[in-house]
Amino acid sequence: MAGILPSPLLTGPSPIDEPRRDSAVRLPLRGAVVELLLCAVVAAVVSLLLQFAVARLGISEPSFAPEALASVGSALVLTALFLLLAFGHRRSPRWTRLLGTWVALSAFSTLALAIPLQSTRFYYGGSSVDNGFRMQYMTRMASTPGLADMNYAHTAPYYPGGWFWLGGRFANLIGWEGWAAYKPYALTWVAVTTVVAFTLWSVVVRRRLALLAALATALAGMLHGIEEPYAWPSAAWLTPVAVLCWHALRRQQHAPRWTLICIGCYVGFAAVTYTLHFAFAVLMVVTMAVLIGAFRVHQGQPPGPTAKQLFLRLVPIGLVSLVLALLVWLPYLLATSFLLDNPRSAAQHYLPEDSAFLPVPMMQATTFGVLCLAGLVWLLVRCRRNEVAASMLTIVIAVYVWFVLSTLALMARTTLLAFRLNVILDLTLAVAGVFGLLELIGYLRRQLDSRHALRISMVSCALGLLGAITITQGAIGLALQDSVERAYADYYPTGDNAMGHRDPHKPGSWTDDEIRTIAELTGRQPTQNLLLTTDYKLMSFQPYWGFQQETPHYANPLADYDERAAEIQRWTTARTSDELLRMLRTSRFETPNVFVLSNPASPYSTVAVPPEQAGKLVLQLKGDAFPQLPNVRDYDVYFYPAVFDSPAFVRRDVGPYAIIVRR
Repeated sequence: MAGILPSPLLTGPSPIDEPRRDSAVRLPLRGAVVELLLCAVVAAVVSLLLQFAVARLGISEPSFAPEALASVGSALVLTALFLLLAFGHRRSPRWTRLLGTWVALSAFSTLALAIPLQSTRFYYGGSSVDNGFRMQYMTRMASTPGLADMNYAHTAPYYPGGWFWLGGRFANLIGWEGWAAYKPYALTWVAVTTVVAFTLWSVVVRRRLALLAALATALAGMLHGIEEPYAWPSAAWLTPVAVLCWHALRRQQHAPRWTLICIGCYVGFAAVTYTLHFAFAVLMVVTMAVLIGAFRVHQGQPPGPTAKQLFLRLVPIGLVSLVLALLVWLPYLLATSFLLDNPRSAAQHYLPEDSAFLPVPMMQATTFGVLCLAGLVWLLVRCRRNEVAASMLTIVIAVYVWFVLSTLALMARTTLLAFRLNVILDLTLAVAGVFGLLELIGYLRRQLDSRHALRISMVSCALGLLGAITITQGAIGLALQDSVERAYADYYPTGDNAMGHRDPHKPGSWTDDEIRTIAELTGRQPTQNLLLTTDYKLMSFQPYWGFQQETPHYANPLADYDERAAEIQRWTTARTSDELLRMLRTSRFETPNVFVLSNPASPYSTVAVPPEQAGKLVLQLKGDAFPQLPNVRDYDVYFYPAVFDSPAFVRRDVGPYAIIVRR
């Protein structure tokens, strides 16, 4: 077998595929950049074509047929990849091999994830909970060519919008609304992430090792990462970039400038897509520099020149990442006087069970758990002689340090959202497990009789394939099942869901009537309307501006969430139309021209009203309940219907809602 498994280079004291001594990378700069661009384009095209084909399946839900097709389709792709790895194909032209690898990796990710969603327009999680905000951001970006806050008008965006801005351009390109484009856009990014991970790993290890590392990354993502598609790329790419960074900082000779710039590009990419990963990447780079510097000083090198050399290597990384970060963050920095006048945010006020306990994926009694355990053992055994292992162990340690810091942050009534780093820990250990098992296989081939070498390789390849299939099926059948069910059960803005249900007692069944009524009563485009609504799903499907965000945790700190809530409470004290209109005119905030309130008198309403509030219209608000779980508390405020009995307002009841428009 001429593939990866028999390689004797994976054994002995020499580092596993350590990069060449005369260069910080295994690929020349021009070749690496060209491959990154081409592989991303190929992956996107393949993914979109497969999604188009999958959408034509037309299998009615509920059914296990999509899961069966996804399992078999992904298993066939995995089998083809493992056969190529085992037997090799060196006679094929290099670009043919690369193209085949890109197509196979993209097909694997797309088939496994797109087929379970074949007859719904929603991505995993539907339009529920956090997906509602993600779709709102996509809808906003599709309605404007520039950056904007997802909810508040004339407010510098707080959440990094790089991924969503590009998503808005994708939606414009295909002519879809933002919410509808979210699913194909997210699935395409998952495929692109896997293929780009392969190219990044190819920079620091051999091709076949890079392919296995990319597969391990994809499997880890299916279990934990892909439900946040905008965060998944920066998580998946961090580990190979960390290996490259460790090598560049550790070199005694002059580190290639373009290598440091490329590392800065990754850090900048994290800054414009997911703030937490940006902060963690900065911690990782700085930690690596400190560890390398401390080790050199311990060996007797002078502290001053050592610190200077490492600092000069950090400078280009910092400058490049800063320039990229400013593309998205500059409006917010200007609005807050470069964070000197930065309001406190509730975004980090969340402490789920995953954040309360240290993650130990290597102790799970699953195939993935065994892989992570093998990875931990390999990291501990090889970290002193292996650059790859040393850099990956640094990531693992940094994750646990982040958990400790997040726990300490509770004393300041906040967290560092440590549970969001679980996916980085999982994929790092999984990739390390692949490397460790390969070394073990090579060791066994050397120690045992050569007559058993072929058998060892065949058994190892078969077990690896079965393990990959097992993890894939576990993700499809268990890990993602609840998210799939929500994708089929949640209602479209057309008033029905993917299964054709239209229950008038479900609020979502009235969304199309609400949107149509708002358009008729206002005579304005959605972007010209400012809503105060109790039905926040409207904000996900149309680019309305909102007076108030649904929860303080997704609210822009510049928008003064608590002050707006207090202002709404003040409006509820009005007893006459004149009084309410006067309050609206004198408000320091831009006031809504559309009110969408619950009407308990409707036969379709499910809102329970206390006896003393009978006959009033209801608006649900949320407050920060951190550190309790759930981290929000729901409460209702009540408007007297009489305050809208004026020529200044026009009202129309739609299902369980009363829609009121200021003329």
